[in-house]
Amino acid sequence: MAKRKILAVDDDSSICELYETGLPPLGYEVACAYSGKQAKAFLEKETPDLILMDIMMPDQDGISLTREILSNPKTAHVPVLIISGLSDAATLNDALLFGAADYLVKPLDFGVLKTKIERLLSLVDKKK
Repeated sequence: MAKRKILAVDDDSSICELYETGLPPLGYEVACAYSGKQAKAFLEKETPDLILMDIMMPDQDGISLTREILSNPKTAHVPVLIISGLSDAATLNDALLFGAADYLVKPLDFGVLKTKIERLLSLVDKKK
């Protein structure tokens, strides 16, 4: 079976490195975008199976980028997992309100991340 592709959108290179080293052994191919602009350029060429989205980025916040991705018919089916250092209820609510499939607060617990990724991908598989 082909590896599932995950697009990680985070302006912090150490977080992207964490994804790039931690997720491939679990059977995922990872591409990193360090800004909203890079994420949109990637999505013009490829459609990932899942998107890991940071909220606070310099050029565009992850919530508005999630809304943009989910309003595009080409990428509307791709689950977005918000991963952020922000843990306040208003931010969580906004993320879910604008279409995020789930939310995870940093610092990352890789076991929880793996479980959330597997759950979201299994939900996508059931819709196919």
